[in-house]
Amino acid sequence: MSDLKDFPLHADFETVLVSESAIRRRVKNLGAEIAAAYGGEEITVVAIINGAILFTADLLREIPNPIRLDCVRVSSYRNETRTRGKPRLLHSLALDLGGRHVLLIDDILDTAKTLTFVVDLIKKHRPASIRTCVLLDKRGRREVEFEADFVGFQIPDKFVVGYGLDFAERYRNLPCIGVLKPSLQNPPEWA
Repeated sequence: MSDLKDFPLHADFETVLVSESAIRRRVKNLGAEIAAAYGGEEITVVAIINGAILFTADLLREIPNPIRLDCVRVSSYRNETRTRGKPRLLHSLALDLGGRHVLLIDDILDTAKTLTFVVDLIKKHRPASIRTCVLLDKRGRREVEFEADFVGFQIPDKFVVGYGLDFAERYRNLPCIGVLKPSLQNPPEWA
């Protein structure tokens, strides 16, 4: 995870964990890996938003296959740094997934509760296949046995924000991924 100097340290970061240029390189390589895995097949991408929105947009530009896109919205953090209970579905699927090759994209795989929840939801639609792609894999937090098919970066058990990842809906717009200072990891008093 080099090139950390290409983005100035944000005032709320303890450190930059993954630089903007490292993300760009890895997303390009992931696109090639995914294209190779699917051959010329059409892919129905399901993105878990809001967190995966930037990653999904950049990744799809690197995949030459025909693509259909749908999104689900799931809540699990609710302004906290740890998940609280079972994920809640806030917005469900619109596309028919029956008989389709589905690629589920999320920003981070930590406890695996959210990905397991959404995979189970997708299975009810009887797709031809389901694969998963995550930008970050934080294995140290796993509570449910789960391995993603495509992984951008393995990261330590630190609370990270940027490039789509948030804390209380902030920091998503930052082009790199950084560790949020511990002093800022309390429930916000922001209006």
